[in-house]
Amino acid sequence: MTSKLPVSVLIPAKNEEENLPACLASVARADEVFVVDSQSGDRSVEISENLGANVVQFHFNGRWPKKKNWSLENLPFHNEWVLIVDCDERITPELWDEIAEAIKNPDFNGYYLNRRVFFLGKWIRHGGKYPDWNLRLFRHQKGRYENLGTEEIRNTGDNEVHEHVVLEGKVGYLKEDMLHIDFRDLFHWLERHNRYSNWEARVYYNLLTGMGESGTIGANLFGDSVQRKRFLKKVWVRLPFKPLLRFVLFYFIRLGFLDGKAGYIYGRLLSQYEYQIGVKLFELRQFGGRLNTTPAPTSAPAPVPQPDA
Repeated sequence: MTSKLPVSVLIPAKNEEENLPACLASVARADEVFVVDSQSGDRSVEISENLGANVVQFHFNGRWPKKKNWSLENLPFHNEWVLIVDCDERITPELWDEIAEAIKNPDFNGYYLNRRVFFLGKWIRHGGKYPDWNLRLFRHQKGRYENLGTEEIRNTGDNEVHEHVVLEGKVGYLKEDMLHIDFRDLFHWLERHNRYSNWEARVYYNLLTGMGESGTIGANLFGDSVQRKRFLKKVWVRLPFKPLLRFVLFYFIRLGFLDGKAGYIYGRLLSQYEYQIGVKLFELRQFGGRLNTTPAPTSAPAPVPQPDA
């Protein structure tokens, strides 16, 4: 039997009964697993407890901190190293072997993991989706997620999704891939990205106005992969025709067409997502940084005329 590794796994969850069994099975080599749940209405808690995870309930205050930062501050981890895994992600045996070697005599305080995204059963290898580096393994006292100043926008969820970890010290990269395989259908993809577009619109707004940049990972064309993305996003938010540009960039320039029908559908959905961000950004600019703040009428409606008796 393979020995347990001194790693604490953090899994944020809400209504994830389809994904949790495979996710939890993939992290069985960790000697401690926390599922931080947000009052799920399905069997998420039952599944997590039956598979040996510690379940903690998170009650979001609507602002800050969100789930991952709250967990990093408050959970009683008994290991120095924490590994953050979303419910639709899997840690392969090969990646566990690499993690075991990395934390023996570490030269770094954290490690980026490369995520392999599957969509409609196919690995989306092109279109700029791979490599997809995420800082997920780190000494938990050394890293916290950045705050991009989006907490005023409602309906974005209670979990950090696109925020990145700000780490004290050096960071390394692991070679083996983490798998991203969502067992839920496209309804959930669309529902999730409707929420994400609220968040993205606020980030775009902040970039255009110079708000919410303190304490975040900076933009630098010559920095690491995250800093380069931040630099390019500052340029991107000022471009016209972004929905069309996003499809052209994904499908043609970055060769998304090589991923077949799944690649085409993914590219079209990304274009639609960019359009949603754009109209919500327009809404923010119309209402001074808030979504849909048109005041409700204060006077009572005029009485409806009644027919003569």
